[in-house]
Amino acid sequence: MNDAIRPQPGIMDIALYEGGKAAIAGVTNVLKLSSNENPFGPSDKAKDAFARSVHNLHRYPSTDHANLRQAIAEVHGLDAARVICGVGSDEIITFLCQAYAGAKDEVVFTEHGFLMYRISALAAGATPVEVAERERTTDVDAILKACNRRTKLVFIANPNNPTGTMISAAEIERLADGLPPQAILVLDGAYAEFVEGFDAGLALIESRTNVVMTRTFSKIYGLGGLRIGWGYGPKQIIDVLNRIRGPFNLSNTQLDTAEAAVRDQDYVNRCRNDNARMRSWLAQALAELGIPSDTSLANFILARFASPEEAEACDLFLQKQGLIVRRVASYKLPQCLRITVGDEASCRRVVHAIAQFKGVK
Repeated sequence: MNDAIRPQPGIMDIALYEGGKAAIAGVTNVLKLSSNENPFGPSDKAKDAFARSVHNLHRYPSTDHANLRQAIAEVHGLDAARVICGVGSDEIITFLCQAYAGAKDEVVFTEHGFLMYRISALAAGATPVEVAERERTTDVDAILKACNRRTKLVFIANPNNPTGTMISAAEIERLADGLPPQAILVLDGAYAEFVEGFDAGLALIESRTNVVMTRTFSKIYGLGGLRIGWGYGPKQIIDVLNRIRGPFNLSNTQLDTAEAAVRDQDYVNRCRNDNARMRSWLAQALAELGIPSDTSLANFILARFASPEEAEACDLFLQKQGLIVRRVASYKLPQCLRITVGDEASCRRVVHAIAQFKGVK
């Protein structure tokens, strides 16, 4: 070991991100409900675009992502010049921390917020500041109290992962208005499409200079395996982010598939409606087994058990049945399991297994 070769401060404080488990040794017929994936996958139009992209594998992609940005702008009523695309919304989060947070700066997020907020802050050399939630819901007053002259970024996932809860547009506006002048409010809208009629904060962005939004194609669009995300915000902020974005960060395959996906809003609507139906059924079925959950507005349920020990025991029981859900102790919720809303057969299978665990069936 060469002690003279050292990473930047903060890097070694990063705990490695662990994604949802995808396999169980020695178990077949495994059902994965750990990563909030769309059980129906991408739309047929997205699949067709993916297949056609094979003919351009020898070509470099565009550096400006013009076609995808224009498609996003047309679907959501945005200014295409203020859209930025990245390798998942994770990369947009990384850009924001890299561009606006550094040594002696602070990045604020809530206690049950997405783990990448902390990771990206530490990677940029900034100090992560974790703020308590109120009943697993973002507490605007607590966030404002935590902000000071060193605060550069405030991350809010709305709906939040892994809790599934969200706060109102009025509360988001109050937060944006109350931040110190040098701070940027980042609205993480990874699950925004699951909320009927929700603009994920777009109206607020149009009337403010300190609000940015991130979105992803990994959830309702069923493209988690391709890693495509985007962001929207004030022109001056997007211009800064584009200066550190790699010119070829997205391939032709990613760009073409995402463009076809975002233009197929009929498919998005069908997935949203099906998710809402099965989400309500799953939450009610778990409640009848004595397992409560907060009202979720995403594509998962945060099932709350009596203790961390019961949650762990249930998880181990489910694994023996070939069912993979997500432990969320790393999100400071050791007594909970996050269960993706699958199709009807999947939801019924996991409820039946949990009922067996509880001794009901």
